[in-house]
Amino acid sequence: MTLHKGASASDRKRTARPVNPFYGEADPVSGMEESPPHNILPDGPVSPHTAYQFVHDELMLDGNARLNLATFVTTWMEPQAGVLMAECRDKNMIDKDEYPRTAELERRCVAMLADLWHAPDPSAAVGCSTTGSSEAGMLAGMALKRRWMRRNADRYPSSARPNLVMGANVQVCWDKFCNFWEVEPRLVPMEGDRFHMDAASAVGLCDENTIGVVAVLGSTFDGSYEPVAEICAALDEVQERSGLDIPVHVDGASGAMIAPFLDPELAWDFRLPRVASINTSGHKYGLVYPGVGWALWRDMEALPEELVFRVNYLGGDMPTFALNFSRPGAQVAAQYYTFLRLGRAGFRAVQQATRDVARSTAERIEALGDFTLLTRGDQLPVFAFTTADHVTSYDVFDVSRRMKERGWLLPAYTFPPNREDLSVLRIVCRNGFSHDLADLFLADLTQLLPELRQQTAPLDRPERLATAFHH
Repeated sequence: MTLHKGASASDRKRTARPVNPFYGEADPVSGMEESPPHNILPDGPVSPHTAYQFVHDELMLDGNARLNLATFVTTWMEPQAGVLMAECRDKNMIDKDEYPRTAELERRCVAMLADLWHAPDPSAAVGCSTTGSSEAGMLAGMALKRRWMRRNADRYPSSARPNLVMGANVQVCWDKFCNFWEVEPRLVPMEGDRFHMDAASAVGLCDENTIGVVAVLGSTFDGSYEPVAEICAALDEVQERSGLDIPVHVDGASGAMIAPFLDPELAWDFRLPRVASINTSGHKYGLVYPGVGWALWRDMEALPEELVFRVNYLGGDMPTFALNFSRPGAQVAAQYYTFLRLGRAGFRAVQQATRDVARSTAERIEALGDFTLLTRGDQLPVFAFTTADHVTSYDVFDVSRRMKERGWLLPAYTFPPNREDLSVLRIVCRNGFSHDLADLFLADLTQLLPELRQQTAPLDRPERLATAFHH
């Protein structure tokens, strides 16, 4: 969350501004001489119509979420899902005693995911809903650290510092976890055309202080899967050789809701005995509006009991494992609605359509001749591309800026170490980004290229604006 400062003295001044007389509703000239202040509470109330119109008008300046090709989060759901969420928005789902059916829907979702992800004994798997994959990842990281602390009670905290091995392509929540919970991040850098962690590089950073390895099923940088099975096999060899038993957590923020339906033969989940936990974002390819995530553990051994709080809340004994407490039940209800609505066949159809859009769009961008594809949307429905070697008049940041003029939010960003030299554009295809919308996007991009080719060089830009990628 961005930190904000309070209002300065000049910001707190009241400024009379003419406003639309229609905001006066009953009397166009009554009490509408000035607009409300922005940084201090107004002296008194205004009508609901007026308050709505002020906020509505300002929000018109936001980008159109449906045209946001940067975000992974769901930007379209059926109207029935919206109605259901509105009916549940006032339910505090943490209060399971007062809202037992909402709690039951959460339990069913966990059970469905345990089955989908091939838990050896779905009845033994444990899990919970979260506000998103960031919270889910931090909960999984806490479990990894606590298990390691148990095994190293004679050395921690006096002489041993825990570390977590992961690729430099991980989402920022893992950097936060390491910072907040005092764990050393050991990042596998990108090298050449390897844009994520592989088995050899992961094992090379592991030692007796490694609490776990985070494998990403669907890198946000380029949409590629990390080789979870190969990483697990390499760690099996480490255990045979040294006795070190290092668990794997799969960050399946996106891929855990793609691979089960489109890549069913790919072994990445609880079929691999070394996988201790998995997280996903229900609000990404789980097809639910933000924010909801899910964290699952293979069994209770993978989730130390002392991390689970048992709270006497409103007369009920409530076990909870979360970083927050109160939150609405709307997203959990919407997740269950989506599972019930689509089933396996429906999810397969939706995700296949999204992947088809990604692959065809990638091919058509490559055919323009100005761009080189890094990935093709054949794992996550996401692909990254950069300007071809012969293109010297513009760069990816020029493309991003000019496409924004046409309403498209197309992220441009540099890759992490050791490929900071590589700047790319990335397109996230989601349900709702149809072939028709892809046609419109390509028409705008094609129309723009002649102007970009006429530039003498890429436009200068402040270094701090070198990226439009924050997901």
